[in-house]
Amino acid sequence: MCLQSTWPPWTLPLRWLQMWTQPTSLPTLVPLMLPRWQLRLPQLEWKQILLQCRYLPLISSRSAPLLAAKTEAGRQRSAAMTTPATHHHLTVAPHPAKRIPSDSKEDEIPALQPNPHFLLNVNNSNNSEEKKENEEKEKEEEGQEEDKEGVNEKEKDEEKEKEEEKEKEGDKEKEEEKEKEKEKEKEKEKDKEKDKVKPKELFVINPAGNLYYHWLFIITLPVMYNWMTIIARACFEELQDNYFMYWIVLDYTSDLVYLADMFLRLRTGYLEQGLLVKDEMLLRDRYISSFQFRLDVVSMLPTDVFYIVLGLNYPEIRINKLLRIGRMLEFFTRTETKTNYPNIFRIGNLIMYILIIIHWNACFYFSFSKYIGFGADDWVYPALDDPEQPAFGLPMRKYAFSLYWSTMTLTTIGEMPPPAVDSEFFFHVADFLVGVLIFATIVGNIATMISNMNAAQAQFQSRIDNIKQYMRVRKVSSELELRVIKWFDYLWNNGKAQDENEVLRYLPDKLKAEIAIQVHMATLKKVRIFADCEAGLLIELVLKLRPQVFSPGDYICKKGDIGREMYIIKDGKLAVVADDGVTQFVVLGSGSYFGEISILNIKGSKAGNRRTANIRSIGYSDLFCLSKDDLMESLTEYPDAKGMLEDKGRQILMKDGLIELDPANILPEVQELEEQVNRLYNTMDLMQTKLKKILGNYKSADKALRYRINDLERLTGEEVEDEDDEEEEVREDKKACEGETKEEEKAEEGEKREHEQKGEEEKTEEAKDEDGKDDEAKEE
Repeated sequence: MCLQSTWPPWTLPLRWLQMWTQPTSLPTLVPLMLPRWQLRLPQLEWKQILLQCRYLPLISSRSAPLLAAKTEAGRQRSAAMTTPATHHHLTVAPHPAKRIPSDSKEDEIPALQPNPHFLLNVNNSNNSEEKKENEEKEKEEEGQEEDKEGVNEKEKDEEKEKEEEKEKEGDKEKEEEKEKEKEKEKEKEKDKEKDKVKPKELFVINPAGNLYYHWLFIITLPVMYNWMTIIARACFEELQDNYFMYWIVLDYTSDLVYLADMFLRLRTGYLEQGLLVKDEMLLRDRYISSFQFRLDVVSMLPTDVFYIVLGLNYPEIRINKLLRIGRMLEFFTRTETKTNYPNIFRIGNLIMYILIIIHWNACFYFSFSKYIGFGADDWVYPALDDPEQPAFGLPMRKYAFSLYWSTMTLTTIGEMPPPAVDSEFFFHVADFLVGVLIFATIVGNIATMISNMNAAQAQFQSRIDNIKQYMRVRKVSSELELRVIKWFDYLWNNGKAQDENEVLRYLPDKLKAEIAIQVHMATLKKVRIFADCEAGLLIELVLKLRPQVFSPGDYICKKGDIGREMYIIKDGKLAVVADDGVTQFVVLGSGSYFGEISILNIKGSKAGNRRTANIRSIGYSDLFCLSKDDLMESLTEYPDAKGMLEDKGRQILMKDGLIELDPANILPEVQELEEQVNRLYNTMDLMQTKLKKILGNYKSADKALRYRINDLERLTGEEVEDEDDEEEEVREDKKACEGETKEEEKAEEGEKREHEQKGEEEKTEEAKDEDGKDDEAKEE
């Protein structure tokens, strides 16, 4: 064991010797060598000890308080290791050097090679007990220290665990906060993406709306202004000079309208998959990528800056403003589709185009005359300074003469002085070619318009001609022929010559239904039996209404006729007349109806499905007709409505006293119920007989199985008694079952015969009742 002690003052030479043997050591040393006065070693052995002092570890001066703290343990250890001078052995064992930490880097001692510590093993029998006691004490102290250290370690571990748990909780909270922040950031990003992805809806102009159409009218005005005035101001200088300020105001006003039109084009929607697109980006991209945008940009170029270079007498620099003609053409196209008089509008539109061409040609003629020289020959414009014709110098005469010349030339009328110069010939030829095209266009368009205007009349006239020819061939009386012609005249004069089905056949069913609802629904609801019907049934009935026109004196129906239609009066007057056709009982007007009960075929009605009155048209009458077949076809899909209509019809008949409530009248319905009950009884009887047969078959099969089982038992060696008796029983059972089945068949045949007899008796009774009714009717 390493022994350490406090050095007395007289050991200074030994410490100096140690410093001499190890010159690399620090000035402050704490040797671990036993003093001489304790060991009492001979001089020679001390020399050996001193020789090995160079391997002692060097300890910093700062570690001295730590070594001094080990008071009792160190002293006990040193006392245990010391031996008397009489009997001792000194052994030196190497022990690895340990580095003692220091507060500063300067005081740190580098790790040395293993130096020998002096471990004194004294083999003394007297001191063995003391050693054991010391060892036990040391073990106890070490155990106590270890227990204390264990307790401290446990407390430290618990504290560490608590701290770790707190840290974990804090980390979890931080992670949750981070996750929440991340979720918020993700939501913000999603919102941003949605904002990016979602098209920004803004106010857009519907190209099919009235606002867009009105704007087209506004933009058409500056386009017409530019097309008419720019060429005139360029050819007739007096217009540009005398009214320059007015032209400037009008020019820049038209430019502002052009600019506003470009902004409105950015807000004009378009249809995609049937929906109006309102996305700002899509609208802008679509307009910018179109060819019209390029034309609009060119038309907005500020060419007026050339006024500074060329002067104010060059209005033709604004020729780029003519590129907006597309807006004017679009306005004319939309107006043609909106107007109720498209043929008249087409003619007016064509005349306007011709006037614009004549206006431009007049301007070109005056400018060409100026180029050749006024009054150079008879073909050009006369001289301006001619004293005999001073009026030709006036601006109005200049334009009027040029316009007259252009009109005469382009309409190929001619009668103008012939050209005298080659350039005049070429100009005149070009004008004639343009005139021929204009004349052909005028003739073709006008012919087409006239043919379209008269198409309906021509078709109607062909019908009349065919009917007249048929009546002549069939030798129809002149009176009837006159009535037919008057009927056709009435149809044509009142605009009823067109067939509604033929006109509306190109429309889808939905639009047909909407048109029919607006036209006929109010009329159909006036009928009492249809007042509370379902909307779907009414729509189907409205589509099945057929218009009919009756001439004066025509019978709509006569008494006793079978009712297959009901009628609703739209226009005209009808009279309920007697059999003589003169006496009028009631006059029916617009909104009245009749024949609704006959098409329902209500049982118990005194009239059945026959007409009960004579109805005659006083004048020309427009009626709507609904046939019985169409009504029943519609009611197949609405069975509840059918029952409701029949109930309403019965109530109407009961109010009017036209339904029979006697038992004789209700007899057919009672007979039907009785027949149904009899059928049920018959089916019950048949079921019972079938059940009896099944039970009999079951019994016979059961006994047969028993017989077979007995046979099997007999074959296997088991004793079976009374086999003959069982066989006889089986045979008897079979015979009994056969007898029962025969009796049942006989009973069924008897029941059938009874039912047949009853049916024949009922039929004879019905026949007698019908004969009695017929006799009574004949007597009445």
